Amino acid sequence: MKDSNQEKTPFFTKLKEYGTSHVAPFDVPGHKLGRIENDLQKFAGKKLYLLDSNAPVGLDHLSFPTGVIAEAQNLMAEAMGADRSYFLTNGTTSGILAMVLSVCKANDKIILPRNVHKSVINGLILSGAMPIFIKPNIDEFVGIANDVSFKTVKQAIDENQDAKAVFIINPTYFGVVSDLRKITDYAHKHNMTVMVDEAHGAQFYFSPRLPYSAMEAGADITATSMHKTAGGLTQSSIILTKGERIDHQRLRATLNMLQSTSPSSLLMASLDVARKTMYFKGRAKINEILKLAKIAREKLKNIPGISVIDKDYLLEHGCYDCDETKLMVKVSDLGLSGFDVYQIMKRNYNIQLELAESHMVLCVLTIGTTKQDLERLVLAFKKLSEKYNKIKTSLPKIEFHYQFPEAYSRPRDAYHAPKILVKLEDAIDEISAESIMIYPPGIPIIIPGEIITETVVKDIKFYKQKGGALQSDIDNDTDIDYVQIVDKENWIKYEGDLE
Repeated sequence: MKDSNQEKTPFFTKLKEYGTSHVAPFDVPGHKLGRIENDLQKFAGKKLYLLDSNAPVGLDHLSFPTGVIAEAQNLMAEAMGADRSYFLTNGTTSGILAMVLSVCKANDKIILPRNVHKSVINGLILSGAMPIFIKPNIDEFVGIANDVSFKTVKQAIDENQDAKAVFIINPTYFGVVSDLRKITDYAHKHNMTVMVDEAHGAQFYFSPRLPYSAMEAGADITATSMHKTAGGLTQSSIILTKGERIDHQRLRATLNMLQSTSPSSLLMASLDVARKTMYFKGRAKINEILKLAKIAREKLKNIPGISVIDKDYLLEHGCYDCDETKLMVKVSDLGLSGFDVYQIMKRNYNIQLELAESHMVLCVLTIGTTKQDLERLVLAFKKLSEKYNKIKTSLPKIEFHYQFPEAYSRPRDAYHAPKILVKLEDAIDEISAESIMIYPPGIPIIIPGEIITETVVKDIKFYKQKGGALQSDIDNDTDIDYVQIVDKENWIKYEGDLE
């Protein structure tokens, strides 16, 4: 039975009330509730600006909420089966940073998969924690990293019983999930905190037909992007916590250190209303989109040169479970890379895909996806097949490398070390002083403190060549032809081994 309290949208209601109260605004923001006419206001309307306020009387403060923000956060926690929730207006990136910084201190060990998001690496740099990387399951046929097995996590825990925390991506960008309950139970038996990057799993909380959520699994803390899959505005995310392992005073202090003192009221309002919508309509709407997704998959499977990476495939290849609102399509049998298809789909058919990889593309479905959207997608793949399936000559065999570079130091040490800038090909066997990521989703090829190998250089060049047409495929601090390395001659650390 649904809780009638979930009908409330305390923050949005109060914000709307304030914006339409004909107040005389002598505070910021400077647009004074939309009194400055501009092109955005003409397009979006004045109401957008009426909802953009900066903590006036009665609207509470995100840094220490006691009023309508606190009430809205409590409703979010209740809706998602958590003890507490924290609103985030700088995306799940800020949530992941806050999780790592509030749980781990300098030199604490944290067990985590290699395919973590760049924000986790940045959290290691800021906290000084020491990563114990574990290898996720690799699918070389598709060219992606999937879940982590319980066996792999168990081994890492057994070999590092002094570790402070275990960090799990659940789900991955591609919707693959791990056996999170089993992992959490084992980590807790060894007094380790379980943190979850649930950026792509907000929808899990609202449908029993999807994999279980981090809170259902008993994890201690998770960060999830309401904007990615649950209808919030971009950058609106939340932290959820459960149990007694989280120091909430430290977490709140960390969030206040990371978040703006002028958080967006629009983003907080979008969290408030997205929660209400998903709570009352999510289950039925997710059922509908799963039916449409199933129909689309069956149609795509009949298109020559197109393969669908579905739940049956993933389970057969050792994955624990998956989110079927993610649609993975392998396109390399057409003689095209995923990067090619990503561009063709937008240029020729005005279809925006979420992500391209060497072999495949990813489509993200939510309760906002329509039947017409999926029909257009299927038709576009049919046309693609008709044009390219007869050719199949342009794509060479793609080698999929999964990097597990050797660590020389903590990421923090290398980040703060003296640096020199060298050409990429001259960096082999040197210690990286920066992170180089594949973006999206922001998975590291190399991070500070790791030794750059020939394979690392080869992979960077591959992504530069194949993905150069994308908005941003290689994310690093310098020109991609160069890399920052540690100046070993002037680095006190360079005296011996990692220890």
